[in-house]
Amino acid sequence: MSHKVVVTGLGATSPLGGDVATTWENALKGVSGIIKLEDSWVEEHDLPVSIAGRLAVDPLESGRLSKVEAKRHDPSGQYALVAAREAWEDAGFSAENAEDAEELDPERIGVAFGTGIGGVWTLLDAWDTLRDKGPRRVMPMTVPMLMPNSNAAAVSMTFKARAAAQTVVSACASSTESLSLGLAMIRSGKADVVIAGGSEAAIHPMPLAAFAKMQALSRRNDDPAAASRPYDTDRDGFVMGEGAAVLVLESEEHAKARGARIYAELAGTGVSADSYHITAPDPSALGATRALKEALEDGQVDPTSVVHVNAHATSTPAGDVPESNALHAAFGEHTKKIAVSATKSMTGHLLGGAGALEAVLTVKAVADRKAPCTINLENQDPEIDLDVVTEARDLPEGEIAAVSNSFGFGGHNAVAVFRSV
Repeated sequence: MSHKVVVTGLGATSPLGGDVATTWENALKGVSGIIKLEDSWVEEHDLPVSIAGRLAVDPLESGRLSKVEAKRHDPSGQYALVAAREAWEDAGFSAENAEDAEELDPERIGVAFGTGIGGVWTLLDAWDTLRDKGPRRVMPMTVPMLMPNSNAAAVSMTFKARAAAQTVVSACASSTESLSLGLAMIRSGKADVVIAGGSEAAIHPMPLAAFAKMQALSRRNDDPAAASRPYDTDRDGFVMGEGAAVLVLESEEHAKARGARIYAELAGTGVSADSYHITAPDPSALGATRALKEALEDGQVDPTSVVHVNAHATSTPAGDVPESNALHAAFGEHTKKIAVSATKSMTGHLLGGAGALEAVLTVKAVADRKAPCTINLENQDPEIDLDVVTEARDLPEGEIAAVSNSFGFGGHNAVAVFRSV
């Protein structure tokens, strides 16, 4: 059996669009998905930050979610289902779930899903209900909706995926780690297909207030589109985003047997820990460097074949420089030949969903031979010696590879490497 794992389906709902095609088109154009929040709770709580990357399309308007499902899932679960259904359809399966698809065995279909926070809207709404109206008014579905594994469970039940339904909660590295889980599940022979991704719906007054108190968020409230500024000398913090993204991973043998369209190979992944600080990255970037090198080694990828990186690049003063240092440590002189995109400049930071969305963009970059934009870079930080893509750029022909980086609070580092097919 082939040990190669390939990507056969993509799905997304993001601040740039309600599907992959629109999200990708706007990422190439350099469109900002960051807006001014008009919610009454911004003024009610006197929040110091009033901007975020809201979904471009309401889940119910996507046509992939029913009203009944919307009531039974936290927003993060709603987003997960929308993205997963698009990815499943995009992979070309003949039925809505594995149980009914002739080419699939439900016991050989797995789910690996990430989230950073989970059902925060459900949790905090339930607390408000308990406090104001008493325990009898708390919804019986509260716990199933707030638990972090609810997204993996919902996707598993929707597609009758029975090999496993695993959840990763590793802050902003969560959904890139889910790709590592999915890769291992297929390589081990446990599954033929894995629905892997991540989702986050944390644009809520409490997380916004908490991140703002940490001085982690940009306060460019008067200019939302220019607020997320990775690598710029005037960057002042990240911008919250929301959404979900999914990749259908499949063994090459299984994909070819059913005549599936293949976007790219998920060649390898690397996961490490800084063991340094609960929020700050290790300035030496040793953990990030180790994850990069491990991903390249895992996929037997020649570092000189890497032509593109979708960077974690959150736009924080403390975070962008160590990642640049890690890239130089992993790639040496070849770093100068790598086109680096910082797409959070357009989408904001989807926390646990960020890695999956950026992986989708990386797969599209490899498949379409295009590197997406980095916007708002007016004065590049001299400590960041990278070739940053400020206008969509063609990537070389021939065999190429591209990297997607994710780093999270707690010192979590995760890297995925995709290779052309």
